[in-house]
Amino acid sequence: MVVAENLSKIYKIGQVEYLALRELDVTFYDEEFAAVVGPSGSGKSTLLHIIGGLDKPTSGRVFVEGADLSLLSSDELAEYRNKKIGFIFQFFNLIQYLTAIENVELPMTINGIDSEKRRSKAMKVLEMFGLSDKASKKPTELSGGERQRVAIARALVNDPDLILGDEPTGNIDSQSARVVVEAFRKLVDEQGVSVIMVTHNLELTKFCDRIIKLRDGKLENIKVTAK
Repeated sequence: MVVAENLSKIYKIGQVEYLALRELDVTFYDEEFAAVVGPSGSGKSTLLHIIGGLDKPTSGRVFVEGADLSLLSSDELAEYRNKKIGFIFQFFNLIQYLTAIENVELPMTINGIDSEKRRSKAMKVLEMFGLSDKASKKPTELSGGERQRVAIARALVNDPDLILGDEPTGNIDSQSARVVVEAFRKLVDEQGVSVIMVTHNLELTKFCDRIIKLRDGKLENIKVTAK
């Protein structure tokens, strides 16, 4: 699914250069639930943002299903992010003045899908996460776990091949976090989706197929879990 080759990323803050990734080589497979772990500053989120086309490497390349992201135009990258990838972030990034179902509909609106189909698909995905009774609620009326499940529903509504979760359980309680990772596990096992999740919560990695550990922008080790 994803192959990163000799990947480096340098951020410049004033005159200071910060090396976030250092000639990293790593592969993620089809229909895999992979966790990316490591201390703060190890390059986890940077790797995820490059895979998602939100950032570009300083050197090296990323291939997704054989396509070199560095060769895609701005329009092609936008289409890749909207149709191929489902993003889930730590802080939900829901639009506060929209209801839960309107937030879930948003990616389909961008894709020009008509309102009736949007509403039907959005409700179906909300039902998957036990949120059909929350469809008309705005984010401020939802708990942290409910907001994160709405964010996941929004990420899934365009049927992406790859879900990228950047600390998706970082701001929710342990019970809600378990619901989230169990949903990821089910998507991988039943729908063949691939999931890459950055996390500090090692307890959640027991649901994953592999644990990719980074340190100082480099691959430290890979562990295959015994689920």
